[in-house]
Amino acid sequence: MSQMTMQRVLVMGCSGSGKSTFACKLAAQRGLPFVSIDQIYWQPGWVEPRASEFSARMTCEAEKPAWVMDGNYTSHGASELRRERADTVIWFDLPRWLCMLSVVHRIVAGYGRVRPEMTPGCPERLDLVFLRYVWNYRAVHRPTALAYFAKLRPDQQFVTFTRRAEAKAFLVRAEAA
Repeated sequence: MSQMTMQRVLVMGCSGSGKSTFACKLAAQRGLPFVSIDQIYWQPGWVEPRASEFSARMTCEAEKPAWVMDGNYTSHGASELRRERADTVIWFDLPRWLCMLSVVHRIVAGYGRVRPEMTPGCPERLDLVFLRYVWNYRAVHRPTALAYFAKLRPDQQFVTFTRRAEAKAFLVRAEAA
């Protein structure tokens, strides 16, 4: 499958890996809707939704004909449907130190402001639980992601970035295509 046929793209990886920035750029390049799973999940004030509500909202988004969807949430929220419907899955498998550095920079630079891909009412904040999630991602959540990717079909494109330069090069190729 080539970059020309991408219509439903799942962009996944650790927080701070650059997946949201990449997903926004890819969606704009391809003229596809950008879907932030964080924006669907979080309610104002960092309130978690009921599982059934989140799953219904994700199902609605995943059933659309085209999207670039940014986020993980593989244990709930129509994750099987998202994987099934995706023609391309892009995974940011970057080093822990880089993700941690990026997240800390994001917190410092944007403290108290809401990022564009977040729900209004969810400003950037210092959250030790979130920092622990990022720190432990490779040991705790990476194996879950690998198991999720192992269920991709042969007709689905799977792309892994281990460096941000690879993601930038991919966008250059996508723009040229």
